[in-house]
Amino acid sequence: MKINAFGRAFPVRTVMLAGVAALGLTLPAAAMAQDAPASAPDAAAPDTSYDSNTIIVTASKREQTLQDTPIAVSVTSGQTLERAQIRDLSDLQTVVPSLQVSQLQSSANTNFIIRGFGNGANNAGIEPSVGVYIDGVYRSRSAAQIGDLANVSRIEVLRGPQSTLFGKNASAGVISIVTRAPQFDFGGHVSGVYGNFNQIVLKGDVTGPISKTVAFSLEGNYNKRDGYVDVPNLNAKINERNRYGVRGQILFEPSSDFKLRAIGDFSRINELCCYAGNIVAGPTVPAIFALGGNVAANDLFSDKAYLNILPENKIDSYGGSVQMDYTSGNLSFTSISGYRGLKSFNSQDVDFTSADIVNQITDQKIDTITQELRVASDFDGPLNFLLGGFYFNEKIKQTGQLVTGQDARNFFSLLTGNPAIFNGVEAGLGLPQGSIFSPGLLTSEAYTMNDQAYSVFGTVDFKLTDKLTLTGGLNYTNDKKNFTANMTAYDPLANINLVDAVIVGQIAGALAIPPSQVTPAVIAGFAQAQPAGFAAIAAAATDPTVNPLLGLRPFQFQPPFLNIPNSVEPGKTADDKVTYTARLAYEISKEINVYATYATGYKASSVNLSRDARPLPSDYTPGPFGSIILAPSSPILNAGLAVPNLSTGTRIAGPENSTVYEVGVKAQFPRFGFNLALFKQDVKGFQTNIFTGTGFALANAGKESVKGFEFDTTLVPTDPLVITFAMTYLDPIYDSFPNSSVGDLTGQVPSGIPKISLATSATYTQEIGSSGNALIWRVDFNHTSNTPLTNGLPAFGPSAAKMFFTETNLLNGSLTFQMENGISVGVFGRNIFNDRTITTVFDGVAQAGTVSGYPSEPRTYGATLGLKF
Repeated sequence: MKINAFGRAFPVRTVMLAGVAALGLTLPAAAMAQDAPASAPDAAAPDTSYDSNTIIVTASKREQTLQDTPIAVSVTSGQTLERAQIRDLSDLQTVVPSLQVSQLQSSANTNFIIRGFGNGANNAGIEPSVGVYIDGVYRSRSAAQIGDLANVSRIEVLRGPQSTLFGKNASAGVISIVTRAPQFDFGGHVSGVYGNFNQIVLKGDVTGPISKTVAFSLEGNYNKRDGYVDVPNLNAKINERNRYGVRGQILFEPSSDFKLRAIGDFSRINELCCYAGNIVAGPTVPAIFALGGNVAANDLFSDKAYLNILPENKIDSYGGSVQMDYTSGNLSFTSISGYRGLKSFNSQDVDFTSADIVNQITDQKIDTITQELRVASDFDGPLNFLLGGFYFNEKIKQTGQLVTGQDARNFFSLLTGNPAIFNGVEAGLGLPQGSIFSPGLLTSEAYTMNDQAYSVFGTVDFKLTDKLTLTGGLNYTNDKKNFTANMTAYDPLANINLVDAVIVGQIAGALAIPPSQVTPAVIAGFAQAQPAGFAAIAAAATDPTVNPLLGLRPFQFQPPFLNIPNSVEPGKTADDKVTYTARLAYEISKEINVYATYATGYKASSVNLSRDARPLPSDYTPGPFGSIILAPSSPILNAGLAVPNLSTGTRIAGPENSTVYEVGVKAQFPRFGFNLALFKQDVKGFQTNIFTGTGFALANAGKESVKGFEFDTTLVPTDPLVITFAMTYLDPIYDSFPNSSVGDLTGQVPSGIPKISLATSATYTQEIGSSGNALIWRVDFNHTSNTPLTNGLPAFGPSAAKMFFTETNLLNGSLTFQMENGISVGVFGRNIFNDRTITTVFDGVAQAGTVSGYPSEPRTYGATLGLKF
């Protein structure tokens, strides 16, 4: 069976791809539309001439022009965000080809990936490889990053390791969002959108002076949309939008040498999300139907879900920051203090059927404090420097539950082929009738983690000549985590080891005593006194043809949990690392700069804060079929800590260490320019978190590497027209990954990384006479090549890598009538040809052979109305 999830074809695809390819071959090149010369309609400062690249970026934590920044960085202006109807970071990938954003099982779970590297959404203990900063303040979790973007000046996407300046969680790159500061001139903006699915988007901001030295701004946004996925049995719709946010700022600027900017914000998401549909209906689906349940089998794009409860997501993100900047002579000093709070609640039917089998509840609270201090020089001589320090303190509290539903017992008994099997097992094992998979709690969980980290960093720029600059940078990061994990498993079957139960029963019979009296000392005495008899009992207990109970092991998927910390596992990590950057930048001419970089990156250890955390094999070795009685000596066994059916795995994943070799060219000429970066990047110990059907397996890959290039260009053939083209080519491979949860992946291509990503756009500004009014046309197209979605699924093994693919072809467009008086009216469409693709595939929860997945969003369109004053 082969499933190609290419997305549904549309008639102009071949023509458009051919046109994109031709554009890439014929244009001499430049930055993307968002990297355009500042006078282009999508640029940040529309009143400058074509040959002055005045787009200012802070990618190097200094203000520099984009042309003079020797870093692979894409800059998307606020104007581009508005005209392309980009509302959040998920939409940003349509204009930045090196960036991938994937929405997972809830509104709080979003993965950001740059150049094929990134992780961190499915587990609070796994920090991201792509750092997200908003106005210089680090947002450590995706749930605090995904709110609607309001009043954005620009978004910088820094590609490749950025740990020298950004610390421990920038091993793959950085997304830096810069919002507009308060202004001393009164002004503002209000806008509204009405679209299909009854989408209503309202945004507004106002700014102005309070006094000669104090200015303010207030912003608000509201986004509501009906769901587009029907849940017929509950007469409801999911995958809706229901979120809002407010933000206030104060700017205090008593002199040209000092300014203070204080920001406070609050946002709330309260949505029914997210839809996971059926891609492959496995052998468990008939049992769903037999129970009277339903599932839209083999039809992911039906946008129809059958659930027993609706997926609730409630997320509050709030915080504040204070930035102070002071200049004294040739030195500038910066302090950024930040606090972020996050509360997240999720309730979901995780079997994704209308049968009441199992539901999951997760409640999370995260508090984060950050402090950054920097001093930078601006000397006239050949030497300049930047020195700084960063402090990070985060506390995580999370509770969770798995709840067994009314249909669970009947469902699992049907899978055994004997509807009365659990009654017999309960009688044989002395359990109360009806206790196995009885409705109620299956697990209750509580996790905490305290993370303290600090780093000191610095860069030095030395001009060897007027045109050649050598840059060196160092960062020392120290990261310490303390964590706890406690879980109670309630199902009585999962609390019994089926080998040990037989051994205890046989010894009790041989000694003519009740099984309750068969203690470890009695077992040891029996084995010593009757070694042949004990060996025979053990052989029978571990033989599936003799011990029929072993056939029930697949139904023990939530066994007891060894809580941590304990006398063997301290529940601590302590990491430190020095990362560095070396770069040569050469100004060939006023228009052309080239650079060569070698840099290293670092991400600290991650913790598996979930019920899937298991001791390391060095701490425990289970006996056959998870037996404690037959387990060999190990620290956990010898300490008396072993619990029934305890297996091994990981509690943590070790640090990631990345390196990149990169050369680049940046050129800016009148009316066109280009950026080109060629790179080879690798990560040793890449932290993977793979779903296995009943949980997640956290592990380090030995080494993953990618080589490729990024090319982006802007052409302004006439004053009204701006054309952009960008392309990313990636050639990734697992150099070493022998211990993945789906087998040895060494030498294979990592899943989810498109070899080719393209983004192109055209914007035409048609002036209407001398009225000052203009008609602005914009069209953009995004393509990713055919890409494997998985390296393997436990139900199918590595062969799944050849079964599930996806390709995206998205066409977006907008038409805006901009009046001189500040009023604008427009229409837009995103994914105009309704190209639907699969974004993620995974094993059905507790349903071997079933494959589920998340689809991309359908076509959206609407009308806009705005006023700037």
